[in-house]
Amino acid sequence: MANWLLKTEPDCYSFSDLERDRKTVWDGVANNLALKYLRQIKKGDLAIIYHTGDERAAVGIAEVISDPYVDPKLNDPKLVVVDVRPKRRLPRPVTLAEVKSNPKLKDFLLVTMARLSVMPVTESQWAAMTGD
Repeated sequence: MANWLLKTEPDCYSFSDLERDRKTVWDGVANNLALKYLRQIKKGDLAIIYHTGDERAAVGIAEVISDPYVDPKLNDPKLVVVDVRPKRRLPRPVTLAEVKSNPKLKDFLLVTMARLSVMPVTESQWAAMTGD
């Protein structure tokens, strides 16, 4: 099992929306590196859901419930999606400022490649972000 971080603009789709819907198709990824990572995600992996925009904070954990598949809305084999469901909300949001100030997270892609929307999370990064 691997761990990931998935970014979303909360004005478009928030962790609260995911909790309400109980599952969703994680789509809209177009960046080549983000797509490369999205293709590596497997059913059963966990993902930190990170709100971008004004919030800039990790807010919850989701479980990936499908392997990647071609986005059925776009008819482009390069663009893939996964299905996710909410697992739990973090005890409190973990802000980007906190992430940047934590020496354990200095090499985290959230810090070094801030615009990337899908990224792997190492075990130590996961523990620092989630307390698990």
